[in-house]
Amino acid sequence: MTQTSDLDRVSMIVLRYMRRPLFALLFVYSVGIVGMALMPGQDVDGERTRMNLFHAFYFFTYTATTTGFGELPNGFSNEQRLWTIFCLYTGVFAWFYAIGSLIGLVQNPHFIQAMDGVRFARKVARNKEPFVILCGFGDTGSLLARGLSDHRMRAMILDADPERIKALGVRDYTVAMPGICADAGAPKHLLAAGVKHPACRALVALTNDDDINLKIAVMSRHLNPQLRVICRSTSARHEANLRALDNVTVVDPFEIFAQLVYWAIARPELHNLNAWFVGSRGAELGVPVQVPRGDWILCGYGRMGHWIQDCLQTHGVGVRIIDPDVNAQEVGEGTVIVEARADHAALLTAGIEDAAGVVAATNRDSDNLSTLLSVTELNPRAFRIVRHNSHENQVAFDAARADLVLQHSLTTARRILKLLISPLVQELIDWLAEREPTLTNELVVRLQAAMGAEPPHLWSVRLSPDEAPAVAEYLDAGGEMALAMLCRDADAFPEELPCEALAIRRAGTSIMLPDKESLLQVGDEILFCSVHRVEPKLLATLHNPYTLRYVLTGADESRGYLFGWLEDRWRRRRSGREPNVHRHRP
Repeated sequence: MTQTSDLDRVSMIVLRYMRRPLFALLFVYSVGIVGMALMPGQDVDGERTRMNLFHAFYFFTYTATTTGFGELPNGFSNEQRLWTIFCLYTGVFAWFYAIGSLIGLVQNPHFIQAMDGVRFARKVARNKEPFVILCGFGDTGSLLARGLSDHRMRAMILDADPERIKALGVRDYTVAMPGICADAGAPKHLLAAGVKHPACRALVALTNDDDINLKIAVMSRHLNPQLRVICRSTSARHEANLRALDNVTVVDPFEIFAQLVYWAIARPELHNLNAWFVGSRGAELGVPVQVPRGDWILCGYGRMGHWIQDCLQTHGVGVRIIDPDVNAQEVGEGTVIVEARADHAALLTAGIEDAAGVVAATNRDSDNLSTLLSVTELNPRAFRIVRHNSHENQVAFDAARADLVLQHSLTTARRILKLLISPLVQELIDWLAEREPTLTNELVVRLQAAMGAEPPHLWSVRLSPDEAPAVAEYLDAGGEMALAMLCRDADAFPEELPCEALAIRRAGTSIMLPDKESLLQVGDEILFCSVHRVEPKLLATLHNPYTLRYVLTGADESRGYLFGWLEDRWRRRRSGREPNVHRHRP
């Protein structure tokens, strides 16, 4: 059976709704024209005559359009006028019927959906800029779309909830974000969203159903095996299936949450650097959170609680668990367990008086906020980390004044945004997490010296003929260039721009925190952290061979044939190699 497109569906719906009204109009006007031709009339001499079919058709044509040229070609007889009255009223009813059917057509949900599909597919087909397919526009998808917009990256959005797509229309994004209400797991909708489009950079599956996310990933791998897929998953079974697929990155929001909790407790300098990179509210570089040492109380032992407990205990942090449905066999020996909700009595039983801090990690915001109130009353010195589930409760969490609020949808969106915009950033953070804290502290000092108190701007560039033509041409010609030479300021030579090269990816290998004297090669991808004004300056160096030559040598070469010829003559005269012309007298 041949598959129909949205345009075919529009045609079929129009024909189905407008078939009877069109036949009614055709019947009324056909009968009217034939009847007018049969009605007896008279000419100017009073002789009996009949109107031919052409004149009858002409009369009904201008009558139907309410033009009203009069009785043509001759004055009408009473029979013709009576027939005209009958046809006019009959035509009015036929037009009412047709117009009503047309109004019903444009309000038909199937017609609206089909037209939305046609318009969406046309927008995708006409797009020339790089874009991402975003499947799911919930809290995480909305935050990710905002981050992509801030980096001027387009997204084609699919979501099965019509209210979310309506909300998309009122967002003030800096770039176009077309969206459609459709099942993202259907291959035809993925094709309409541009899964095979040459400008598509990645597909992100962020629906609330792990089965649908898995289906989207599988369908995308079959439709375009080269396309990168990023998939959110909270199930071990789905995660195992996803990791077996090639070119699929799995993002587990609970794992990310647990990782951030551990960094805040045991690696505050790394947590501070990561928060500064992603632009967390209130994050100041070099000012990490001060977390007391000791055992922690974990309130809530669901999927996220399992991740937090495993992460903390793996790194030697003691955990006490409060949860009414906790299974003692899953926790392990030696762990304090309180099978109750996290109220006053449960916190006292868990030893809130000597606990270093509390992690409120249930999936209900009301319970987490209630736990904060109890902890504040029982032990004001305890460090309070709270899980924020719904974005709608943002005001309440702001008023709670917890020491650290982690919204898992926001942390997931930030992690995916790093993977899409600057993948080397997350590689750097993971690399630092495996090293001694002193290395992170040294990087913080370097960034503070280079950028001061300005917010970071993370961006990457590849030394290729497309992204850095001047540098690629210079290196292909046999020139050598160190990283420090590339970062010089063309407006204040030989000073360096306020930026730091954090990583270089070369031939599939990542070089973290490269030395400034490292020699660059064609094809290198460099991750920069700078202030916002640096990027256009450095892009000018990468694209303009004269600017590049100046930052390398400090010499401003002449541009154009005439100035080059004049400069060459001036240099030769200065060096004494200008030929002398002697005139000999006869």
